Amino acid sequence: MSTANQRGQHAHERVTGTGPEAGDLQELAALLRRMNGEINRLVHGFAGTHGLHATDVQALAAILDAREPMTPGRLREHLGLTSGAVTACVDRLERAGHVRRVRESSDRRVVHLHYVPDARSAARTYFRPLAEAAAATCARFDEGELAVVLRFLAAMNEELGLVRSNER
Repeated sequence: MSTANQRGQHAHERVTGTGPEAGDLQELAALLRRMNGEINRLVHGFAGTHGLHATDVQALAAILDAREPMTPGRLREHLGLTSGAVTACVDRLERAGHVRRVRESSDRRVVHLHYVPDARSAARTYFRPLAEAAAATCARFDEGELAVVLRFLAAMNEELGLVRSNER
């Protein structure tokens, strides 16, 4: 059983390229960058087609993926933007017909952001090739392998969230 210090040293070796796993980590980093680039290409295409900024598309994804109704404050935290920038983003999305602001609670100050159904349908159509690529990729792996991939992606997002919170 390794200590936290030993795990940290091994992680440092992988990051700095001095340990035996350095090649694997560099390959992983290259593959993640390539995938990120391909997804960004699709996001920028959607944004351009709909007169939006790439950040607006990130906001739409955050609203779509939220487990509870999204608020402008939570969207600001998620995107790491100022409140003014989030207001401008939501204004653009609302003008373009992608989202609507709804005051749903007894506290009229609370605003929830909802993805407009027709806009959601347009996004699904545009991003269908991404969904089909994901489905085709998943079909190449068994359940156990996919469970590991999902665990890895969840852990990676968790680690990146820590990096983001440390930057503030």
